[in-house]
Amino acid sequence: MPAIDRRNPAPADFGRMKSILAVTGLRIARGRATILHDLSWSVAPGENWVILGANGSGKTSLLKALTGYLSPTAGTLALLGQRYGECDWRELRFKIGVVTSAFTASIPPAEPAVDTVMSGKYAQLDLWHRTTRADRAAAMRLLRAAGLGALAERPWVYLSQGERQRVLIARALMARPRLLILDEPCAGLDPVAREKFLQFIEKVARRRGTSRPALVLVTHHVEEIMPAFTHALLLREGRVHAAGPRRDVLTSKNLSTIFGAPLRLARRGQRLSLG
Repeated sequence: MPAIDRRNPAPADFGRMKSILAVTGLRIARGRATILHDLSWSVAPGENWVILGANGSGKTSLLKALTGYLSPTAGTLALLGQRYGECDWRELRFKIGVVTSAFTASIPPAEPAVDTVMSGKYAQLDLWHRTTRADRAAAMRLLRAAGLGALAERPWVYLSQGERQRVLIARALMARPRLLILDEPCAGLDPVAREKFLQFIEKVARRRGTSRPALVLVTHHVEEIMPAFTHALLLREGRVHAAGPRRDVLTSKNLSTIFGAPLRLARRGQRLSLG
């Protein structure tokens, strides 16, 4: 298989692409336990998805499969037209940006924010790769877009949780990914910091041009679903309970089913909450 070009697809190619991500009949079993059951799902250009499900519904296993850290038992995964098992998925991972609190422990306390952002280009934690002036300039642009330009030299240990999450998004964007996965990014944020962070996610989601990635938000909280998220995937016991446009999928009935308790979904403008 030829090496994957790490540059973004040309606009014409991207425009003709039917899906950024395509998952078909995905099954993951370990021993006698089946974790995911014949899961099918796709993300098309211009779509931003939220994944909802109770603990144990399969969200984490799905993310591990997408990023190549958990091999499927059956089914197919394709990213940008390249199928898992038929190409170097390590190269394809450069097209998937991931923001997760699991990275936090691997970032050196003394590492400046700008270095953490630059590390995203090389898929490293604890940057050791030789960087360029262009790398630093790109990292500074991303930090300024995140409202953190003044904190570029601040060590990781002295950043607040909200600042760290914005640095991690800037880090993920450094590689110019086609898909950006946000794995419970608001965990640990206070209400004010959470709202500021969500507004930043909304800003990222509404960027114009072919460099804007499709977003996938994994969360337990409907309050975190910003207006820019167009679609929803609901998981229950390793299966797709519902998937499609958010207006059709995010209903009181569906949420009550996947969380196993009576819930009432309320809409306040373009934001959601549970009554």
